[in-house]
Amino acid sequence: MSQNLLMIEDDTRLAGMVSEYLGQSGFAVRHAGDGHSGLLALQSGPIDLVILDLMLPDMDGLDVCRRIRALPGSLARVPVLMLTAKGDPMDRIIGLEIGADDYLPKPFEPRELLARIRAVLRRHVDGALPAGQALRFGSLEIDRDARTVCVAGKVCDLTSYQFDLLVTLAERAGRVLSRDQIMEAVRGRELDAFDRSIDVHMGRIRAAIEVDAKTPKRILTVRGVGYVFSRQQD
Repeated sequence: MSQNLLMIEDDTRLAGMVSEYLGQSGFAVRHAGDGHSGLLALQSGPIDLVILDLMLPDMDGLDVCRRIRALPGSLARVPVLMLTAKGDPMDRIIGLEIGADDYLPKPFEPRELLARIRAVLRRHVDGALPAGQALRFGSLEIDRDARTVCVAGKVCDLTSYQFDLLVTLAERAGRVLSRDQIMEAVRGRELDAFDRSIDVHMGRIRAAIEVDAKTPKRILTVRGVGYVFSRQQD
């Protein structure tokens, strides 16, 4: 069964080429030329992943991503792969901070786009992590089957990728993991030495699960090494 992708991109030529290429790999691609049309198309679904350009004629792609994350129910959790301007790390960082699951700078190789789409969908749809009994640390509960995180019974707002990052750490509680080890476990590829997106995601996770993200008790930074999920919880 084909997986449904929505490409929100004002460059119709690029959208046509991408749609044709991804169609050869079994994906059904819908195209929207602006943010407003894209949001309507998403809500008319079903859509398994959104490819979102940062520069759109009617609204900023970042604003579109914010609106997607504010939609009700499962619509808010649809994976978003953002297309960003080459050489502008701030666009990438802001996109990740507001809930994008991955990014790809323009111009890009179609094969890399396909690989990233498959990786994001694998994490989101297939789980990519072993299911099983929920992990509990004090008031924090991580349900790997339902892919939900709760603190004191309140559901935390995490993207699919951030959920997988949290599980990767929680399953290895007490063990210090480098950024390379974390990214390799979740994404299946080594982290670029200059890519600090992992830190952005950790900040988002802390904001969701910590009582005070500025003085974290659950996810601790080990200076010069990486991160450790503390066994000592509330």
